[in-house]
Amino acid sequence: MKKLYAGLALTGVLLLGACSSDADVASRNLSQAAEQFEVERRVVFFNGITDKYLLTIEGRCSVETAESALGGSLEVTCKIGPDEFKKHYLGLSDNVSYFVEQMEPIDVDEFHYRVIFKPETIVPDIDLKTS
Repeated sequence: MKKLYAGLALTGVLLLGACSSDADVASRNLSQAAEQFEVERRVVFFNGITDKYLLTIEGRCSVETAESALGGSLEVTCKIGPDEFKKHYLGLSDNVSYFVEQMEPIDVDEFHYRVIFKPETIVPDIDLKTS
């Protein structure tokens, strides 16, 4: 089973690496580092009509966007301690927007893809509820 996962990962890396520019690889590696809570970010929500800031979130945060019938939304998950996280859901409208700023530069490799394996996501923890 381990050989299968390793083979699939290697195939994916080779296929992706064959057709990407250095900037694409660096961008993907930056995004992956941010998803591992390695990048300090500032997320600012502002009213586009009044130019007022509505909310600012700073820290090691992952940002995901989603579309719904009511409009766009943003999910911000921040790591605040070794095993502590906070999650924020924010609705977007025609006059509320956001930007995400990377606070400090980080070192990523533009020549090699970064692959992260997390066995705990393959074999999840199971909570048993007794009645």
